[in-house]
Amino acid sequence: MKPRGRVQMLRCALDGVEATVAHTTHAFARHSHDRFGIGIVVAGGQRSASGRGPVEARASDVITVNPGEVHDGSPLDERGRAWRMLYFEPSLVIGTVAECAGTPLREVELTRPVLNDTQLSLRFARLFSVAADEANEGVPPDNLACEEALIALFSYVSQYHATPLQRGPERMGPVARARSRIDDDPASASTLADLAAEAGMSRFRLLRSFAHEVGLPPHAYRMQRRVALARHLIASGSALADAAVSAGFSDQSHMTRAFVRLLGVTPASYAAAIR
Repeated sequence: MKPRGRVQMLRCALDGVEATVAHTTHAFARHSHDRFGIGIVVAGGQRSASGRGPVEARASDVITVNPGEVHDGSPLDERGRAWRMLYFEPSLVIGTVAECAGTPLREVELTRPVLNDTQLSLRFARLFSVAADEANEGVPPDNLACEEALIALFSYVSQYHATPLQRGPERMGPVARARSRIDDDPASASTLADLAAEAGMSRFRLLRSFAHEVGLPPHAYRMQRRVALARHLIASGSALADAAVSAGFSDQSHMTRAFVRLLGVTPASYAAAIR
């Protein structure tokens, strides 16, 4: 299975950051990322339902996503859309924003899913250039330039486009217990009855409550977590076939279909970009 158009993972000179470029008509199913995402639409436009409401983004708009925020994405017309995106480990973003703000933070939320902000676009473009473009042109990484561009981006984000959250520990409710069971072992073949028993409710009530609280039904959420596990295994050096089995897929083809549906790239393309 191949994505419709081109979605490409790029090498990135910064630890904890992944870079993607795309020009595609692919419609992405509802999913979430375990990282923060900041990018620019460079051509065409996209319509999506995000955790912060329905949005449309067009050329020159900056787009953002928070970790765990369920969203989808489809082109506005048959020409598709093109974007450049950086995905950041949450610890990197929280630590950098806290450094810029001069205060400890537990969590950070990017406030709006679509922005038209020239200064933000310029700072993003600078970071993408030194961390991704140059790395893929064979230029030796300039760590000082990358760090300066990272700080420049997130000092601006922290001032204008991020909300610090000081959340205390939360009691784990029934759906959270079922979700945690999937998170702890996404490769497991747990049934809906198993998850309902973990949550202490009927299958019907769990199915309805899980979709309401998480934004995805249990099966779709587990598939997403399996893709995340497979990505980690591939990044750690596992062969594609081994990663597929270890992540709970029936075979490598099954894993490839899930990758393309959720990420727009094949596992082979992902492996080639990060190794």
